[in-house]
Amino acid sequence: MMVPMTVAMMSVMGVAQAHRLDEYLQATMIDLHRQHIDISLRLTPGREVAAAVIRQIDSNGDGVLSLDEQHAYAGRIAHGLKLSLNGHSLPLRTGDAVFPSVAAMRTGDGVIGLHYEATVVLAPGAYHLAYANQGQGPDAVYLVNALMPDDPAIHTGGQQRSAEQSSYALDFIVDH
Repeated sequence: MMVPMTVAMMSVMGVAQAHRLDEYLQATMIDLHRQHIDISLRLTPGREVAAAVIRQIDSNGDGVLSLDEQHAYAGRIAHGLKLSLNGHSLPLRTGDAVFPSVAAMRTGDGVIGLHYEATVVLAPGAYHLAYANQGQGPDAVYLVNALMPDDPAIHTGGQQRSAEQSSYALDFIVDH
């Protein structure tokens, strides 16, 4: 069955308009492994908030996001993230950081990719993981989800999210 051109165009336009220009989207993916937990963030400042985000990163105001400024920003983001396993806080190590150009951020198309890792030893048993992003101001909006584990011995269970998705909890079991 052919879809009329107007319906197809409306569908594409709806997707294009779905990107919120006045918010700082902070999407988190959690990936469980027996020796570590990976936290990946995709931070997308909308066009209307991009200048404020750029100012947070570009500490000397020269319009260039130096490696030192990028690492400092990734560290500040890490300070706003909380991860715990069975009630015990897990320190996060900053990993890879990928920053778009300032021009891409100004148009609302630039995505900052940040990776963090927590070392764990997941012995057989039941676990409760809690995550919170205590993020970047009133314009921040959040998404969070866990990936399906690659390890067949790790079985995810119930998930809970706060209404705005700045906090998340996951119950899971590790088999022998």
